[in-house]
Amino acid sequence: MSKKSIIAAGFVVLLSIIFGAVLVANFSGVKVVHSDSQIEFNSTPPITVNPNVKSLNDAFIEISKTVTPSVVYIEVKSQVGKNENNETPQDPNDPFKFFFGPDGQMPDPGPQMGSGSGVIISKDGYIVTNNHVVKGAGEHGIKVVLTDKREFDAKVVGLDENTDLAVIKIEANDLSVMSLGNSDNIQVGEWVLAVGNPLGLNNTVTAGIVSALGRNIGVNGGGYAIENFIQTDAAINPGNSGGALVDVNGQLVGINSAIKTNTGYYQGYGFAIPVNIVRTVVEELIKTGKVVRGYIGVQIQTVDETMAKGLGLDKAKGVLVQSLQKGGAGEDAGLQAGDVILAVDGKEVNASNELQVIINSKRPGDVAKLTVFRDGKTMEKDVTLKPRQDDPKQTTQNEKKEEGINKGISSTTVKSLGISVQDAPSSVTEKLSISGGVIITSVDKFSDSFLRGLSEGVVIIEANKKKVSNSGDLTDAISGKSTGDSVLLKIIDKSGTERIIAVKLQ
Repeated sequence: MSKKSIIAAGFVVLLSIIFGAVLVANFSGVKVVHSDSQIEFNSTPPITVNPNVKSLNDAFIEISKTVTPSVVYIEVKSQVGKNENNETPQDPNDPFKFFFGPDGQMPDPGPQMGSGSGVIISKDGYIVTNNHVVKGAGEHGIKVVLTDKREFDAKVVGLDENTDLAVIKIEANDLSVMSLGNSDNIQVGEWVLAVGNPLGLNNTVTAGIVSALGRNIGVNGGGYAIENFIQTDAAINPGNSGGALVDVNGQLVGINSAIKTNTGYYQGYGFAIPVNIVRTVVEELIKTGKVVRGYIGVQIQTVDETMAKGLGLDKAKGVLVQSLQKGGAGEDAGLQAGDVILAVDGKEVNASNELQVIINSKRPGDVAKLTVFRDGKTMEKDVTLKPRQDDPKQTTQNEKKEEGINKGISSTTVKSLGISVQDAPSSVTEKLSISGGVIITSVDKFSDSFLRGLSEGVVIIEANKKKVSNSGDLTDAISGKSTGDSVLLKIIDKSGTERIIAVKLQ
């Protein structure tokens, strides 16, 4: 070995010794932490819970365990995504939403898959849900899943579009049945729980309070819709539809049906059909497959303060009869447009939906005893109810009528009403079968007339129960009235419907 090789080998050995010494110096003082070291976690409750809070917590647990087996998941395969009028079921921009499916979106036209909830009401398989959940289901298109994961095909027993309720049936026995409460006893502020299958999350329970009662939100649509919703802030989302709203006794007080939302999801406003309506409808659907109701044959409106002043009532109360159906029960009993219905069978009514709920619990041939206010006097009217009949003279909202405004004739301004009018031309009076009247040519924006729905083309035929044949009659009828006073107007609107409104003078 050469001298250079020996020197190089010695240098390498020296470097190795030095590097080894450095490693030993760096790690010789390190303490190894072994995995068997223990941490003592603190598990002592920091506070002693208030007994009242503990009792409420225990009650929620007990209610949830008891009622959840009585609520089912419903999966529906629909034949079409449009209704018989080839219209989508609901305006997607409407803030009041039905719960169509787990994504909260409106269905596209064509066959669809949706989901909802239902409540078991008999041991042998009768289930109540919403009409909009199962309507349009194809053959063998309804599947019901119980909380124990058993699956059943269901058939439709009956549908009621007016209340958005439906009954379906599965072939099963010894099912867990929901106890039905009394929604007339429920009060604003009391605790309720919503049970259903929101957003595909089966067997979900949420808690809240009753936020309001007697809500009429116009979600069912149509002049025969019956709405008297319980409003709640219990979290409700798409898929909850047809599920249960229960009280602290674990009893059903409502069937969840709709929400108010700008997003399609929960924003704190849920609506349930009161169980007392549910009970009546379900009994009829199971018995006959349909609901046959008695009708007075009137168009009605809730009386507000302005209307009450115009009618001569001491306060806002009752329900105004706007118009009567030709040959209807109301006309036969001597009711008149402008009457105010104060009570039915001795029970006060102060909203249109309150009157509808009472009357629609009756059948054709039943007698409703009405307490009526007319021209400062109170009287009783016995009305023998009739079955529903459509008025052939009723013009649809989409049929536009000729306004008949003559642009070449100057209009008369009625400043106190915030409108301008012309005498109605013969083309209008002949078409409406009236003698005289004035047609509105303009309305001041944001005046009380504007806010109460008066618009160009509306015809005024009476003011303060005096016939209006021309512009002079209208000004004479309101002469002597002061700012803030109410004026009662009978009008024919653009749909061709005759009705009564009250306008506050400015």
